[in-house]
Amino acid sequence: MTNRHLSRRYPLDLDAWKSLTAHYRQEIKNQTIASLFKSPRNRASKFVIKSGDLTLDFSKNLINAKTLKLFSQLIDEAQIHNSIEEMFSGDAVNASEDRPALHVALRSKLSDQIALNIGDVDKVWVTQEKMGLFIDSLHTKKILGFSGKKITNIVNIGIGGSGLGPTMAVVALRDYWVDGMKYYDVSNGDGLELIDLLSEIDIESSLFIVASKSFTTKETEENAMIAREFLEQNYGERAIKYHFAGISNNKEAMDAFGIQSKFQFMVPEWVGGRFSLCSAMGLSLGCMIGMNHFLRMLEGARRMDMHFRQVPFMENMPMMLALLSIFNTNFLGAKSQAILSYGSRLDKFSDYLQQLHMESLGKSTRIDNRSVSINTGSIIWGGSASSGQHSYFQLMHQGTQCVPIDFILPIIDTSERKNNYNVTNCLAQSEALMDGYKASGTEKVHPGNRPSNTILFDRVSPEVLGQLISLYEHKVYVQGVIFGINPFDQFGVEYGKKLASTLNEHLIGKKKYNNINKSTQNILDIIENLDPSE
Repeated sequence: MTNRHLSRRYPLDLDAWKSLTAHYRQEIKNQTIASLFKSPRNRASKFVIKSGDLTLDFSKNLINAKTLKLFSQLIDEAQIHNSIEEMFSGDAVNASEDRPALHVALRSKLSDQIALNIGDVDKVWVTQEKMGLFIDSLHTKKILGFSGKKITNIVNIGIGGSGLGPTMAVVALRDYWVDGMKYYDVSNGDGLELIDLLSEIDIESSLFIVASKSFTTKETEENAMIAREFLEQNYGERAIKYHFAGISNNKEAMDAFGIQSKFQFMVPEWVGGRFSLCSAMGLSLGCMIGMNHFLRMLEGARRMDMHFRQVPFMENMPMMLALLSIFNTNFLGAKSQAILSYGSRLDKFSDYLQQLHMESLGKSTRIDNRSVSINTGSIIWGGSASSGQHSYFQLMHQGTQCVPIDFILPIIDTSERKNNYNVTNCLAQSEALMDGYKASGTEKVHPGNRPSNTILFDRVSPEVLGQLISLYEHKVYVQGVIFGINPFDQFGVEYGKKLASTLNEHLIGKKKYNNINKSTQNILDIIENLDPSE
């Protein structure tokens, strides 16, 4: 991808894209998903992909066998397989920042020989060993709080990928928590969330994990300082080294904060925040579930990595999800996509995927600095499907907008029984969205023809979670390559942060900012004239 010469209208001038356009207009546009099940009659079994513990049923999409052939042609013409090898080899696929994107190396084995020539790749296993020793020492009371109490409260202070990923995974793997451990997520920048928490928990039994790749993320920095000052004021400076751990690429900043070296965990420069859960950024997760279960999650992710790298398109789950998403967005005109779980353990999975997709694909400029000519990322949203049935499902059934859905379906619940309620509701909703309800001339009519995928598996285990994470990471990468954009940078986010910092300096009188928008200035004037005592 890094050296790819993109044509002026890429991907619109690819033969496969042109053929897909004609195919959609002439053969698909006026079809219904339900009618496509009539021929061939084995559609239900043919439009299924299995990988590891996951099964993807994509039969309820407005596509046929010819669509799939054109998808395969698009994969070839976009040189997806070359781009996959570039990523796994450590090429600078993050072209705008001139560095690799090697999250796959975080869960690799030495025998996989993944980009071993790239700096710090060989330290992946050293970091994992350090994490394992730390986590084991925490659970066996070799590491204690300053007063000798066992650490039982894990407080993760992070935001974005440093918060969403660990928290999603901790919730997902609730059934694997080490006895007696409790988890708290702090990500809100107003400080109140943390202040409330500090008054409620036993500080002497708490470990604050400050997670920030740069160690300068403002929200994280502010919360970390609130916690540090609280401990210092109430327990003395000596408490700091017992109750803070740091995850970063900035050792100097961790040293300056007062975090001792054995409590510091380094994140390689080539790992982006939203792709970092399998790195030391997963330390809080490891503390909650134990290192063995953490490594099981990595093995699950690795299994999907190998599937993505080795399996041809028609059997390749990430590629199929990527092409379906592109088709639904650019041909069916879908503006958003819902990711809905019928298992409470995955209630936060859509929040995690929202950042992964929208921060990666929310771009309007290609890697050759030309404007994109197609729709890239969609709005990702979702949550609990069970709750959604009683609220926003109404829009998906009878609204004017088409919202494609990924249904995530664990079959077995925590009591080791098949969860028939969730299974039947999931299947009923996908069928109703596809078939609709014919009640002509009444307000009860459901148009139907709403596409969905169903991803099912036995239960939410560490291996399954790893596979799901890797599945969507690679889906996003394929989309980025086909769009001709870089899914690994986030200059919009960074500009917003930079401007906020500039305005803050202006607000506190440290440095005057002369280019303030009139609306912004008016709001600042209102704020400056507020009397907090009133």
